[in-house]
Amino acid sequence: MDRPLLVVCALGPEAWALRHGDWSGAPGGPPVLARTGVGRRRARQSATALLANDAYGALVVAGFGAAVAPGIEPGEIVVADEVRDPEGGRYPLDSAPQLAKALGALGLATRTGPHHTADHVVRGRERRALHARGATAVDMEAAAVLAARAEIRPELPAAVLRVVVDTPERELIRPGTLLAGVRAWRLLRAAVPALTEWYAQGGHHPDPRELPAQPSTLPQEAS
Repeated sequence: MDRPLLVVCALGPEAWALRHGDWSGAPGGPPVLARTGVGRRRARQSATALLANDAYGALVVAGFGAAVAPGIEPGEIVVADEVRDPEGGRYPLDSAPQLAKALGALGLATRTGPHHTADHVVRGRERRALHARGATAVDMEAAAVLAARAEIRPELPAAVLRVVVDTPERELIRPGTLLAGVRAWRLLRAAVPALTEWYAQGGHHPDPRELPAQPSTLPQEAS
């Protein structure tokens, strides 16, 4: 039997955006949406519990993030081809080209590159230092989720995307932050069909005996 997609985010507004996206036709039925809370510790604990029951066919970490590379505009989507943590851990992802293609087909401005998972909000000089080490975007949870995956289900297809809210040229605390956040919410919601397309075409490995996927709308909430 086919399994649903597990979609993980940290914040309430992220979960709200994802829940209101168009999940119709998702392989495996309605995806399971889980909110971990902010930070690596909470994300690792939540992901460990979720992945322990071997119930999912693929994993997506999605939400808002910050650009560290110059020239990226708020509202662009950065798809991770690798996620790094502060201790030097690296989690490569082969899902980036296919997911970026699906996002581009929706008309969404998208680029790929390495993400760094930090323990705090990154600004100014630290942002520039991360870019100098090759990072494109930064978040606070993805590496922890992927660490749990590497430990429990390393074979599970996975993807990471962040809708950019702040950039080196437009820091988080500024007059336009609220508008950038609203735009990011809309774009995260708009990205949902690309997640189902990626799962169907790449992240989804069906059993040859399975029946065609049934239409689905709202995702399930993880308990």
